[in-house]
Amino acid sequence: MSAGFLAILLALGWVAVTGAFTLPNLLLGIIVAVFVIFLLRHRLQRPLPFRRIVAIISLTAFFIRELLLSAVGVARLALSPRLRARLAPAIVAFPLTVRSDAEITLLANLITLTPGTLTLDVSADHRHLYVHALTLDSRDALIRSLAQGLERRVIEVFR
Repeated sequence: MSAGFLAILLALGWVAVTGAFTLPNLLLGIIVAVFVIFLLRHRLQRPLPFRRIVAIISLTAFFIRELLLSAVGVARLALSPRLRARLAPAIVAFPLTVRSDAEITLLANLITLTPGTLTLDVSADHRHLYVHALTLDSRDALIRSLAQGLERRVIEVFR
């Protein structure tokens, strides 16, 4: 995809998101698009390999599935007549396999976006992610679920 075409697409996206279909806003969108393309120029010169595209689609599909299942689970919990008895909040130190800041940030954000879990902090040595869970049956089960689910797919996207 050429940089010019990408700039036009980004500018039109800017106009659509802001909701102001005016010439000055379109020009501002073009300026922002050119700036973004300039910042990402080293990444845009080579196309994404097919393997990485498949990994991104896999991560997206898995996250949407987890999002829906978690949303239903939290809704059922919230509507439960014995809410206090069913709550078992806990903070778990999740050992990280991912190492780069981008991988850690993506993983932390995906965990936070999933209902019932919240990323609190990353350890100073970047080896643990502190995760709050609304209900925790087993610490090991939560760690295994995150490691074999989201973290494994994030690693596939970045490698």
